[in-house]
Amino acid sequence: MGTLRIEVGDLHFTARWETDAPRTIEAIKRMLPIESSLIHCRWTGESTWIPFGDFRPGLDYENHTSHPAPGQLAIYPGGISECEIFFPYGGCTTSSKVGQLAANHFASVIGIGSDDDWAGRLREMGRRTLWEGAQPIRIFELDD
Repeated sequence: MGTLRIEVGDLHFTARWETDAPRTIEAIKRMLPIESSLIHCRWTGESTWIPFGDFRPGLDYENHTSHPAPGQLAIYPGGISECEIFFPYGGCTTSSKVGQLAANHFASVIGIGSDDDWAGRLREMGRRTLWEGAQPIRIFELDD
């Protein structure tokens, strides 16, 4: 299974697929490449998100959580709120204005080499989206 490349402006990340979410991975692969705007969450805490509005990927809950850790990408497939991908950089609870949500954890950021400060880049991503506004994001699969 390949890996993901995530580019948020000049901040680059590598992520591995989560094998406990095979149906979610297939749905995300159909959406790739994703080119959008990454914005700071309003209700979730230290997280960013990619909104997809009324789009529905046809997913049920799988490997779902309401508390993704920093660098754990998770998709809420829509329902009581719009479809969205969460990309947390700190502590968060996936939520909307109507309450807590559960999202399918499908990929996790990984370090490349022992000196890869991906956590520092995540914090910078959060700072930029909070203080500078929406940031361009591109997500695509790398060939192994």
